[in-house]
Amino acid sequence: MASSRVPLIKTDTEAQSLADKLEMSAAEIGLTVRTTNCLEERGIFTVADLLNCTREDLLAITNFGEKTLKEVYEALEGVGFYRTPKQATSVKKSSPPTQPR
Repeated sequence: MASSRVPLIKTDTEAQSLADKLEMSAAEIGLTVRTTNCLEERGIFTVADLLNCTREDLLAITNFGEKTLKEVYEALEGVGFYRTPKQATSVKKSSPPTQPR
């Protein structure tokens, strides 16, 4: 009979790896000095801090625009954190009212 349990050592290692990634500084994930300085001025020092920020939070930082946001997203992806795709919202266009004939 095969065991379906994950070895404890493996889960401990994965948990430690995740904890290590969350504690990495902005500079450690490859962000530029300029970006790191912008984040640190707002009290964002670690990957965990970054993951707790919304897109709007980041864009509200002085001198932090779309290019810098892209840099942050790419750096986070580089250490294994990916954004969830936004659900497409379809707006149904209604046809204009017809005139009675």
